[in-house]
Amino acid sequence: MKKFLALILALVMALSLVACGGNSGAQGEGDGDAATGSVYYLNFKPEAEEAWQALAKTYTDQTGVPVKVVTAASGEYETMLVSEMDKDGAPTLFQCNEGGVATWGDFCYDLSDSAVYNELASKDYALKNADGEVISIAYCLETYGIIVNKALLEQAGHSLNEITDFDSLKAVADDIHARAGELGFDAFTSAGLDGSSSWRFSGHLANMPLFYEFRDDGVSSKPATIKGTYLDNYKKVWDLYITDSATTGAALLTATGDQAEAEFGEGKAVFYQNGTWEYSNLTEKFGMNPDDLTMIPIYCGVEGEEKAGLCTGTENYWSVNKNAKEEDIKATLDFLYWVVTSEEGTSMMAEQFGACPFNSSKAPSNPFSALANEYVANGCYPVTWAFNYTPAVNDWRAAVVDALSKYTAGDGSWDDVKTAFVEGWATQYANENA
Repeated sequence: MKKFLALILALVMALSLVACGGNSGAQGEGDGDAATGSVYYLNFKPEAEEAWQALAKTYTDQTGVPVKVVTAASGEYETMLVSEMDKDGAPTLFQCNEGGVATWGDFCYDLSDSAVYNELASKDYALKNADGEVISIAYCLETYGIIVNKALLEQAGHSLNEITDFDSLKAVADDIHARAGELGFDAFTSAGLDGSSSWRFSGHLANMPLFYEFRDDGVSSKPATIKGTYLDNYKKVWDLYITDSATTGAALLTATGDQAEAEFGEGKAVFYQNGTWEYSNLTEKFGMNPDDLTMIPIYCGVEGEEKAGLCTGTENYWSVNKNAKEEDIKATLDFLYWVVTSEEGTSMMAEQFGACPFNSSKAPSNPFSALANEYVANGCYPVTWAFNYTPAVNDWRAAVVDALSKYTAGDGSWDDVKTAFVEGWATQYANENA
């Protein structure tokens, strides 16, 4: 009789365990049992703030798991991350790209065995530390170049077919700028050096001389020094930006990213250096006609650049805070898996970020994302993101912006920019690897 009762009791307990485990799929189905913790995501991209907040609410409604999203202001992510990581209840999910590994690598949870890592379409989209641990995974592939308002370009009497290299771009821009008064719009948006805008030039434009130098020299990892071989080409583009624009000189030192976006969105300029992430703002926030928009490469006068494509890569990586509570790490991993596999998550990612590197990613609706592939299909070489190798990225960029600001305002020379670029690189690398 006792054996019979024991058997019944064991059966009841087994059924109870099965029932308790039956809801784990609602939590993300990524890494085992249902999460009981919470998620705190420190978001890197202000333009995706509303989308992340909406997705977080959807996930919480479905699972009951709290997801808090806090977004750093443009250009202020590193400062905010330092502040938040020093608090109780620090972010469980944050950004750590190549430039941040030296600072934040020790905070990163090993994602090697996680379900979200296994969803990567290519393991090349992950960063590893010296021990081979996966510490960050890329979540979107982005493209940037010079966005063009084709309607204004044609109104000025020009066409895209005219622009095939730097000289032809400059000829068109010079003509538009010279007739800005009669046309009612200028060639370029303001090349603002305020922190909300300067990253476009100390990061994205700076990629051009770095890319060509690294291509020539076969660089495939962060170099201790650079030569600045193509800095005169960098100067050509910068001079064009700050000359063929309604905003010039010292006024650029305080010109913001929002200002440049509005100038383009309101039809005040034909050309605007930015990327795929701007598409939804331009078409939704400003109501621009999608048929009027396209993107061309950043031409800088390098030989053979008529075969250059768009700048494509990523500096957007997710890392999980290994110092978070175990249940919060679990909740964060489940949330990430849901983001990259669910209908809601993959739809938001495709809409906001375009091309994403996961098995279940949707084809992007953003036409800017498709243009990068079109250039390559037409025989053009992709311009990869060499700036990801930048040592102590924030300090290096700050020095470059300072030198650019003095040069632009007429208080410094281009030699100062070269010094900040080349000697600054060596200094920051040495400091980072001391």
